[in-house]
Amino acid sequence: MTPQIKIHNKNHSVGIWLLLCCFMIFIMIMIGGITRLTESGLSITEWKPIMGMIPPLNQLDWEKLFNLYQQTPEYIKINQGMTLDEFKSIFWWEYIHRFWGRLIGLVFFIPFILFAIQRRFSPSQFITLFFIFLLGGLQGFIGWYMVKSGLSIRTDVSQYRLTLHLLCALLLFGLIFRQALSFLSLSPTQPTYPINQPHQPTKLLTYSYVLIFLIALTILMGGFTAGLNGGLVYNSFPYMGPKFVPEEFWYYHPMWRAPFESPASAQFFHRWIALFFFINVMIFKIISLKYDLSISSLKLINSLVFLTLFQVMLGILTVLYVVPISVALIHQANALLTFTILLWLNFDLKRLSLLNIRNTNC
Repeated sequence: MTPQIKIHNKNHSVGIWLLLCCFMIFIMIMIGGITRLTESGLSITEWKPIMGMIPPLNQLDWEKLFNLYQQTPEYIKINQGMTLDEFKSIFWWEYIHRFWGRLIGLVFFIPFILFAIQRRFSPSQFITLFFIFLLGGLQGFIGWYMVKSGLSIRTDVSQYRLTLHLLCALLLFGLIFRQALSFLSLSPTQPTYPINQPHQPTKLLTYSYVLIFLIALTILMGGFTAGLNGGLVYNSFPYMGPKFVPEEFWYYHPMWRAPFESPASAQFFHRWIALFFFINVMIFKIISLKYDLSISSLKLINSLVFLTLFQVMLGILTVLYVVPISVALIHQANALLTFTILLWLNFDLKRLSLLNIRNTNC
């Protein structure tokens, strides 16, 4: 018998708004990737949360910004002799990155206030969304904290701060997407599988949390690899030079810091944690075959398998071809898509598990 579907959540417009915020954060992460890959992140040396939205309007404005950039270690040690026109090409990516971040803040804050006035949130939802707003403000500060690390001695930003900036963006995306699913979800009055079947999705749900942890760990090591320019060394696969494990790992002291400070070690851990994640996705797929899951869960699992396989291929190509910008950006975008599908799958499995518990207790 086909289960009847009832919409218990009337806040569909709230869910659409949150999905828009997710899409904007997705674009923000991609712009951040372009900014990093084009080495544009240190072109703006001041942090002006309000007035920084106004771009240079005349030649005098451009010369002032260029003079500030000429005082940075990056210009002095790497870009000495850069022309004003060349400076403009890196300036715009950093400007767009910061402008888009401010725009996300407005797109989140204004509807949040309006929906709150209309009492569209439960107390717990209001607290969660307000926390997300505060986290977004913190993310802006972390972004400046990251840039500041490359303005005094270093010619690039700290890999620790860059990875923190990336993980905070990932956390914001995940929290907002989870809330969007909650507002948009349809609640079936009956489960989509037999109540008395021996295998319920509770264990599969637990495994999905493990996969979320693994992909977050993979992305974390991707941040360190990017921050250390680890993709520019050992452009071979599966070996790194003549050996499986790069020699730099064994000789770095203290060794436990090697994955976070040695480019070769960071790449090594990134690639093999990613492959470990891929293996677990395949195991997850095999285990899921014994469950009578909903159509949506089956589609999400198949999508997860495809995206993970595609991600491994992109990662290998990124290394073999020495980090071409186009491939690296697709690699980054696909990682976020994989993370999104995994969050969606986790939400779907959790909903089905709760339905099973309720129907079993009836």
